[in-house]
Amino acid sequence: MARALQNILDTIGNTPIVRINRLAPEGVDLFVKIEAFNPMGSVKDRMALSVIEQAEKDGSLQPGQTVVEATSGNTGIGLAMVCAAKGYPLVLTMAESFSLERRKILRFLGARVVLTPAEQKGSGMLAKAVELAEKHGWFLVRQFENEANADAHSRTTAREILDVFSDRSLDYFVTGYGTGGTLKGTARVLREKSPQTKIIVCEPDNSPLLGSGVTQRRNPDGSPACSHPSFRPHLMQGWTPDFIPRLTEDAVAMKLIDQVMPIDGQHALRMTRELAKSEGIFCGTSGGATFSGAVRLAESAPSGSSVLCMLPDTGERYLSTPLFDDIPVEMNEEELEFSRSTPGYRFDVKAAPAAIESKDEPVSIIASGDEKAFVEQVLNDPERPLVLFALEWCEFCWSVRKLFASIEAPYRSLDLDSVAFQKDDRGGKIRQVLLEKTGSPTIPQIFLGGSHFGGATDTFDAYKDGSLQEALRSAGVEFKDVKDLDPYHLLPQWLHSR
Repeated sequence: MARALQNILDTIGNTPIVRINRLAPEGVDLFVKIEAFNPMGSVKDRMALSVIEQAEKDGSLQPGQTVVEATSGNTGIGLAMVCAAKGYPLVLTMAESFSLERRKILRFLGARVVLTPAEQKGSGMLAKAVELAEKHGWFLVRQFENEANADAHSRTTAREILDVFSDRSLDYFVTGYGTGGTLKGTARVLREKSPQTKIIVCEPDNSPLLGSGVTQRRNPDGSPACSHPSFRPHLMQGWTPDFIPRLTEDAVAMKLIDQVMPIDGQHALRMTRELAKSEGIFCGTSGGATFSGAVRLAESAPSGSSVLCMLPDTGERYLSTPLFDDIPVEMNEEELEFSRSTPGYRFDVKAAPAAIESKDEPVSIIASGDEKAFVEQVLNDPERPLVLFALEWCEFCWSVRKLFASIEAPYRSLDLDSVAFQKDDRGGKIRQVLLEKTGSPTIPQIFLGGSHFGGATDTFDAYKDGSLQEALRSAGVEFKDVKDLDPYHLLPQWLHSR
């Protein structure tokens, strides 16, 4: 029976296991566990809740205390959700090389993000988190050594898998390792409850930390003492830091791993895209890399085998990474041909200006009511001489706003499609007033000191030639003259080619 949940944290876990139909080798049942169904879109939501609740339970985290941790993104996003729901301040350290989307998501959730130099890799962001915790008395999560990380997967992930495969054999479980929590926590339960299941662990072929057989040097607390000598930069963000995590090493010592499989980065990217295009499953590069290993395994597995692959997160956090490098923003030739196959709504044919409906009355009569007086009042307000008539979601309007924000010019914005102007079509009537006043039906329209200055491109051109700055000074508007600012760069990317 459907029920209301107490908070967002109650939605963590119970992610679906889905059959692969078009990409699976014939004769083998290939499944994926899609962790993007967690509320913040990754497997790390499980760990984030577990480590915080364990710290609350044992008293190492006090009410109101700041939480700090190093993250490549997903752990931090999970922690940001949990800390927001529970009321803990959160500071995260992250190497500057990780995707920009992750930083924005973290800050959107209320976390503060401290970047560390890319060349110092995962070890650098981890060391920074330790420094901050010691300096300020913050609670350090220690995801790479924290047993509560692995416990989350023993309690939830492994049980969910066993429930789904209760009436059939699971022959192979394929996973990567980031912290080692998923690996250790899930594998130890599968080893006990489903001993026939072979545990396959994937890692980048150009950065074979486990495959090298070289022991990780450690500090007394179990944290890494240095980067692993076999580490090399690789394409799978969130997969294999530049050291072997303690939890991963535990899985090795417990003999939970049956095979370590090296993964080619380019094949991982290709399989990530193929999952989306052929199965409709949208995951990140670490999921595509693990799936790459699962497909290779399935190709050589005995007929009738069942293979389960972990997909740790969603693909939306990788838009600025090589995963999307070949994905165009503009229409390709095939799409342009589709556009040209019908006569309307085309970029290659200039549309005629929309006619203004007169309703059999002259525009001057329609515009002679309160709206005209309102516009005159707004334009003659000496306290706010710079006025922008705009639409809430117009790309050109937002670009003008960005320009005014960049030069710190105070302005008044009237969004004519907003709720405030919807009653009795006041926004539409004001647009008719502006049409009569300016002769232009387009929005935005900018006024300065009661005089019409122009639209978006007029304003951009005026800033480039200096006439906007001169007009602002004449109108008594204080602003910051930003040198070398090209307002056209404030337009969305898709508008740059127009």
